[in-house]
Amino acid sequence: MQNIAANLGGMLTPFGNPQNLYLFSFYEIPTAQFFAVMAIPFAVAFLLILGVCLTVRPDPAVVSARPRKAPSLWRSVVYGLLFALSVLIVFRVFPYYWGLLAVVAALLLLDFKAILHVDYGLLLTFCAFFVFSGNLARIPQVEDALGSLVALDPLAFGTLSCQIISNVPSAVLLSRFTQDYVRLLVAVNIGGLGTPIASLASLITLNNYRRFCPGGTKRYILLFLALNFSFLAVLLGAGYLTAFLMA
Repeated sequence: MQNIAANLGGMLTPFGNPQNLYLFSFYEIPTAQFFAVMAIPFAVAFLLILGVCLTVRPDPAVVSARPRKAPSLWRSVVYGLLFALSVLIVFRVFPYYWGLLAVVAALLLLDFKAILHVDYGLLLTFCAFFVFSGNLARIPQVEDALGSLVALDPLAFGTLSCQIISNVPSAVLLSRFTQDYVRLLVAVNIGGLGTPIASLASLITLNNYRRFCPGGTKRYILLFLALNFSFLAVLLGAGYLTAFLMA
């Protein structure tokens, strides 16, 4: 359920997940329009998650972690301001390059070690997604096939694409073949449910589970698939309702 919440919990805002951030920028979606598109799918997803969590009581997990020293108040304030600046950049209030300069400069001054601990492999993976999707879209046969399929139903095909190549690459790839950002936006958000490769969050969760509970992977995957595809079926209906109302 934590994995499902991680995939669905960010769908409401442009900065909630990478595919939203990309599509919000690529289509230059008005902010109010973005919230209007994602309101129904998010509400349905929240109610589904809440319903499961209130009715299913799993055994409590025991997590051990070394205690960490709480940051100073002034440093927390600075980081809070940097976060607010990043959000304003997403909403096109400030140019992104000024925000990038401010964040990097602040980290160099306040917490240089944090830059060393960035997951650069994850960032390079996203870069590879963009390169792969861009090159794939330039192949004439792929371009013709994808253009025809996306034109039939961006919501259905977008959701299916996520099951095979994950939701972020699907957003980058399919955005080149449709202007129907309403259906594509919903598709790449709910499409993170389904197979373990439908989203990077699901792969991270699976790897963590295998590390902490090496003997229960088969049971985890079966339960994962049952919950994910159940949620996906309901949210597909919510997606078509949204598309109908936004038409």
